[in-house]
Amino acid sequence: MKRLSILFPLLAIILTSLFTNFALAAGPDRDTTPNPILTLDRIYSSGEFRQDRFGPARWMKDGKSYTTLEKSDAKKGAQDIVKYDAKSGKRELLVAAAKLVPAGDTAQLNIEDYEWSADGSKLLVYTNSARVWRSNTRGDYWVYDLTADKLQKIGAKFPKSQLMFAKFSPDGKKMAYVMQSNLYTEDLATGEIVQLTSDGTKDLVNGTSDWVYEEEFGLRDCFSWSPDGKSIAFWQFDSHDVPMYTLVNYTDSLYPVVKTFQYPKVGFTNSAVRIGVVPAAGGSTVWMNVPGDPRNNYIPRMEWADNSAELFIQHIPRHQNSIDLMICNASTGVAHSIFTDTDSAYVDVVDGVTWIDHGKWFTWESDMDGWRHIYLISRDGKEKKLVTKGDFDLRGVVQVDDKDGWLYYMASPDNATQSYLYRSRLDGSDMERLSPKDEEGSHSYQMSPGAKYAIHTFSNSNTVPVIDLVELPSHKTVRALAANKEYAAKIASLKLPKVEFIKVDIGSGVILDGYVVKPTDFDPAKKYPILYNVYGEVAGTTVNDRWGNTSLWHFMLAQQGYVIASVDNRGTPAPRGRAFRKALYHKIGILSPADQAAAVKAMEAKYSWIDTGRVAIWGWSGGGSSTLNAMFQFPDVYKTGMAVAPVAVQRLYDDVYQERYMGTMDDDSAGLTNGSPITWAKNLKGNLLLVHGTGDDNVHFQGSEKLINELVADNKQFTMFAYPNRSHGIFEGKGTTRHLYGMLTKYLEEHMPAGGK
Repeated sequence: MKRLSILFPLLAIILTSLFTNFALAAGPDRDTTPNPILTLDRIYSSGEFRQDRFGPARWMKDGKSYTTLEKSDAKKGAQDIVKYDAKSGKRELLVAAAKLVPAGDTAQLNIEDYEWSADGSKLLVYTNSARVWRSNTRGDYWVYDLTADKLQKIGAKFPKSQLMFAKFSPDGKKMAYVMQSNLYTEDLATGEIVQLTSDGTKDLVNGTSDWVYEEEFGLRDCFSWSPDGKSIAFWQFDSHDVPMYTLVNYTDSLYPVVKTFQYPKVGFTNSAVRIGVVPAAGGSTVWMNVPGDPRNNYIPRMEWADNSAELFIQHIPRHQNSIDLMICNASTGVAHSIFTDTDSAYVDVVDGVTWIDHGKWFTWESDMDGWRHIYLISRDGKEKKLVTKGDFDLRGVVQVDDKDGWLYYMASPDNATQSYLYRSRLDGSDMERLSPKDEEGSHSYQMSPGAKYAIHTFSNSNTVPVIDLVELPSHKTVRALAANKEYAAKIASLKLPKVEFIKVDIGSGVILDGYVVKPTDFDPAKKYPILYNVYGEVAGTTVNDRWGNTSLWHFMLAQQGYVIASVDNRGTPAPRGRAFRKALYHKIGILSPADQAAAVKAMEAKYSWIDTGRVAIWGWSGGGSSTLNAMFQFPDVYKTGMAVAPVAVQRLYDDVYQERYMGTMDDDSAGLTNGSPITWAKNLKGNLLLVHGTGDDNVHFQGSEKLINELVADNKQFTMFAYPNRSHGIFEGKGTTRHLYGMLTKYLEEHMPAGGK
């Protein structure tokens, strides 16, 4: 299942708004003719709802200026890289589009991403990317030297679009990258290429990860320069003995094409993972002597420990109920534990560890006091200090300002559906909210070094995103960066119903967050059909006060006469404390459908306008699983369900995810069975639409096929649609997204007609 996270928002496709946004980004010029009625073609085919874009922006090292991409005046269809002074707004053309045209070519490089060397004298451009599982992580890299006015391709002798994760050395004189499972360095002045590892194969990879680490730990880029540039630390994955999964493509050639990859399901063998350090000039690798069976422990994070002599490693056992923080000597490989964080359920990998006070302390996120907080832990692990204090969950660290002694972070102590910028002193004092009090909703920040400025985005469920540059800590707007005025006017012309946030009391002291979107011509004296959008698992929430959380497709259905609703059950990652967030431990597929059904009943008791004979539920991925469990375990509550790419059998999913939340087969085989929709398929009474992509490498079509067999054996009628060769996102191929949402819409119309009665 795809995951929602702060760091990787575009790698997951769970919520319908994400699919809508992808569709809105393409298409012909916008139609400015006022039209209040949404249609599938307008949403998914016209491109008229494109939003203003800004960036990608990069703050310069001085913290006083930033760069971004802008359309070139000199070359149609090309982009310049321009630099702005944050305070004055002074614009400087830093790299003209014409500078990024390779010799013998006429077209500018398509800038998919870019980075600067530490001194800002060299520009790294990423282009011609190719997809590897979830993301486009393989491609071509070019370096433009601003001082020498020189453009050169990195790894020019290698095949096109084969390099991965190229990055500057700290002094900007060399590049390091992965090519076909091996690590290389390249001298920018001489072009000399040094191969650092030579044992890489399909089954043994250096510097990048295997399938399950990428999916479940968000780990792709698996190497790091030492601060002095003399060494490179890297992961090595040995996936020999990991069971092979097979996908079959029947449509792209005369004979079927078979694709295989290592995929460890619940209880099966993992890759053996280890950490090595190799001289950047070439030489022997020193392997870190991390204890335990490398196939039954995980190393999801590794970084240099604020110097070039030691590594800092997060080491997790297969049960994932503790994180052992280790310091490793880069020269000898000797490793020792300095601190262990444990939990009776499971622990979360920590991103963005920051060393302060010349490496004497590091920041650490933990639930150890029942809330997600930031601690400072001493280098020897013997002391810890609480920085963020209070009964609230941290939503993510934005920046640690060691010089002035501030921690900047996102939180929302009073409303779990929203997100605001706060700061606290590193000694735990002086907590203050910086986001304006009159801007209720969701904020995000790309902060400058030194925390004096930030690129700020604000929206809520009824307000389109606005991007501006702000000063900190005053939060005074310096200038607008993307006002979205045309988009806002287009949305206003639709006269959409408001998203209303509600509290749902399901009894026993449990109150859940939810929202409803009522039909445009809503009459409280009538009875309306209601469609619940659900996710329901530990990786994401559906009740968020931000624009796009409720998709235009949902608004279209509301215009047609449906009530749209969503509720976040216990166990979803809403910032409501450890007990709420970890309530699904050993209860996925068990507690979530019970909470969801209880919420439906509570809402029916409270709102007389709900037609209890027209109640539907739908979801994608984990939401598809929740939909199936709702239909099967509570067949008298829901009349219609639409499940997209669901996990029908938990034992068929990957071990890192399923074992983290449900335990191993030895721990809880009954839980894995009882939480699987297939176990309850015999109870189906209502209308069920099952949709899956046959090329889904994440949640395999295999599970839906097994479910189909079970439904057939139980003589349960249902509707099934398979998208050939589509992955978990079901977006590949012309017209796919439009077709999918057209099918969902038609199914609703046929089985649960819209409108009040």
